[in-house]
Amino acid sequence: MTKAVVNGVTIASSDDTVIVEGNHYFPPDSLRKEFFEPTDTHTFCPWKGRASYYTVDVGNTEPLTDAAWYYPEPKTKAAEIENYVAFYKNQVEILDD
Repeated sequence: MTKAVVNGVTIASSDDTVIVEGNHYFPPDSLRKEFFEPTDTHTFCPWKGRASYYTVDVGNTEPLTDAAWYYPEPKTKAAEIENYVAFYKNQVEILDD
């Protein structure tokens, strides 16, 4: 089981993450959605496509703006991570049990 944790709070957990470029991408149904707020931020990856972002707010620390990202309409080569969510490792702790 892989978990994404912020200040002691598990915000996502799954045994079905996909690792791309060293990042665990969590399936959308593994997120505790109450901790995620969509933002207007977007970036572009040449092979994955346009990324969208979430701010993560667990309530016991400052919100982590744009700490999570996903690809709602990835390019063909990245189809396996469509809507899967990854996290910046300097803001969200990723633990493998």
